[in-house]
Formats: sequence, structure tokens, C-alpha cells
Amino acid sequence: MNKESKLYSIFKNKCPKCHEGQFFESNNPYNLKNFSKMPDECPVCGQKYEPETGFYYGAMYVSYAFGVAIFVAVWVSTSLLFPDMSVYLTIGLVLAALVLLFPVSFRLARLVWINIFVKYSKEYRNSVEQKQI
Repeated sequence: MNKESKLYSIFKNKCPKCHEGQFFESNNPYNLKNFSKMPDECPVCGQKYEPETGFYYGAMYVSYAFGVAIFVAVWVSTSLLFPDMSVYLTIGLVLAALVLLFPVSFRLARLVWINIFVKYSKEYRNSVEQKQI
């Protein structure tokens, strides 16, 4: 994956500006005690992870889209693989999938949301690399 792409930042849990610092304190989304903890700013470039109060309310829309995608994927796959399965069991499987994937979708939604507004800075990356040399 290209280190300069937004997908790198999203899937590797990296700062959207420098793609170096960790966005969440823990890489494991299923560490339920710390799955939502984020530092106030990037330890490498100083990018604030919450630019303004209530910034992540918009991430709820992204999370909703992920929830709909999970719902549709589970519903269609169970309908195709098990056509005789009852509707109640299918709904139970959908709910179980949504609950089990909540930590992942929560984190991905926040990463997608901040990557919409914060651009990768190649100039910053070059200055960091020169300091390391």
C-alpha cells in the first residue's frame, strides 16, 4: 500500500498528516478498555486529533454507512447460502455481526472522517526524514 495514500492512514491507524504517529493508542480494536482512546495530538507532527469540539459527530454518518453495509452483506450472504433460514435467525446474525464489528467500524469511521478534512503533507514528511538522518 502506498504510504502517501489516505487508505494507508486509515488501515494502518496512522496520523492523517504525517502517516507516522499512531491515531489510536492501541492497535487492537478489541481491547475494549482502550479501543476508543486517542492522544490529543500526533506525537510526531503535532496534528490535533480533535480539531474542534464535536468534530467526530460527523463520523456517525460514516459509521451508519458501515452498519448498513454490514447489514446488507450478512443478509444477502445468509439468504444465498441458507435460503430456508428463518427471518428471525437472519436478524439475529445481523445483530451479532453489528455488535461484534462495532469496535472496528467505530475506529474506521473516525479515521475516514479525519482523513476527509486533514491532508497528507509530503513536505512535513520530508522534513521529518531529514531530521532522522
